[in-house]
Amino acid sequence: MAQIQPFKALRPNAQYAAKVASRPYDVMNRQEAKEEVLGNPHSFLHITRSEIDLPDTVDLYDPQVYETAKSNLKAFINREVLFKEAKPCYYIYRLTMDGRSQTGLVCVSSVEDYNKGIIKKHEFTRPEKEQDRITHIVTTGAQTGNVFLAYRNVEALDALISQWQTDRSPIYDFVADDGIRHEVWVVNTDSAVAKITEIFDQQVPATYIADGHHRAASAAKSHLMFKTERSKEKSAWFLTTLFPASQLYIMDYNRLVKDLNGLSQQEFLTQLAHTYEIEVVGKKPRKPATLHEVAMYLDGQWYTLRSKPGTYTTDPIGVLDVSILSNNILAPILGITDQRTDKRIDFVGGIRGLDALKKQVDSGNWQVAFALYPVTIEQLFDIADSGEVMPPKSTWFEPKLRDGLLTHLVG
Repeated sequence: MAQIQPFKALRPNAQYAAKVASRPYDVMNRQEAKEEVLGNPHSFLHITRSEIDLPDTVDLYDPQVYETAKSNLKAFINREVLFKEAKPCYYIYRLTMDGRSQTGLVCVSSVEDYNKGIIKKHEFTRPEKEQDRITHIVTTGAQTGNVFLAYRNVEALDALISQWQTDRSPIYDFVADDGIRHEVWVVNTDSAVAKITEIFDQQVPATYIADGHHRAASAAKSHLMFKTERSKEKSAWFLTTLFPASQLYIMDYNRLVKDLNGLSQQEFLTQLAHTYEIEVVGKKPRKPATLHEVAMYLDGQWYTLRSKPGTYTTDPIGVLDVSILSNNILAPILGITDQRTDKRIDFVGGIRGLDALKKQVDSGNWQVAFALYPVTIEQLFDIADSGEVMPPKSTWFEPKLRDGLLTHLVG
């Protein structure tokens, strides 16, 4: 069964919450992060992307970056922008985007569960991205990145969390500059904390990483690097927010490709016709309406591609449209066999819309774009349960948790 614990969060004083809360460190580049913090000395990006406070000539992974993050975190505490909770608590975190809400439980989850597969994965990770956050955690003594976990609904927990929100006021309630509302409640009574822990211990056999594979892997590996007994004990748990499956919304995660691998457009379309039925849509985009349907943009024209029967397998991985695209187009036709390392492919989250794909292709930097039908949460669970791994960049979850509202100190 899943092991979770309450924790003493490092969190903003209420008057600073909206200023501190920042987008996740890994959804923007250095320049975007620098622009985001302009005029805001309280942004948590000064801790998660501390290279923004150093000259651009300093490498992203230079030791100065991590030492700056450490000193910035200390400064936030000294200025009383952040403070540490007096007792271990759980936290309820509700996000509302476009009128739709989802509510998660913020806690710390067990590194042992991660290593044993009780916390289930569905993606491979990149060593350099892991090492970045390992060094960040060990240097700062803080887990600043929240791992987004999912679990199958438990009625008793749904009811407890709903009632807590009804009966009490949130400690934070603000709308971020992207229009997403963030609300946080503290669960601090001994009875409620004990009940939540008991429910997970008895009724939740597994949790699933929805977003944050690198953060989870980094937390687990950094645990091995701490030397003191206190830090060993604290780092055996890592920062997570757990959402019931019924509340999650998965968006498409789309692809851009640099070139047609030496083929003319007509040769490319002819090869596509072996595995897809091709419909010319025209200048106006049309999103995929069902599984096994792909929207393609090529030379100013949108197409709908429908997978032909018998051109894919029905196992948990093979049935995914990201797998079908890889097996029938990316690898055999375009020569892209490793999407994690090939520089000829890039990924665009569905939150940016189809116009973002069109813009990139029209710029001349990319030659063809593919928009996919989103993976379902049950597909994600099935793959994780089977021990299989999805192709990279298969799922895009929205809305995203903000960094800085709740941090787990381990140093």
